[in-house]
Amino acid sequence: MNIVLPASAWEDIDASTEALLDRWLVQEGEVVEKGQALASAVLIKSTLDIESPAAGRLRRILVGPGERFLRGQALAELEVSP
Repeated sequence: MNIVLPASAWEDIDASTEALLDRWLVQEGEVVEKGQALASAVLIKSTLDIESPAAGRLRRILVGPGERFLRGQALAELEVSP
């Protein structure tokens, strides 16, 4: 499962198609719970937490701190718990 910034976060910002990943709050390989904050992103003048959509293990980080990402772009891969 890919981790993305939810569409609802983008709707609050007019015409924004790009954001900045501020920092990861968990490391690759860590077990996470649904709704747990995984990272924070900066959009225009606000910082938002990116939450896990499911329980599982953060398999791979695709976008590093300080890197820009686009709407809908995968930020990480989550291995979902059964």
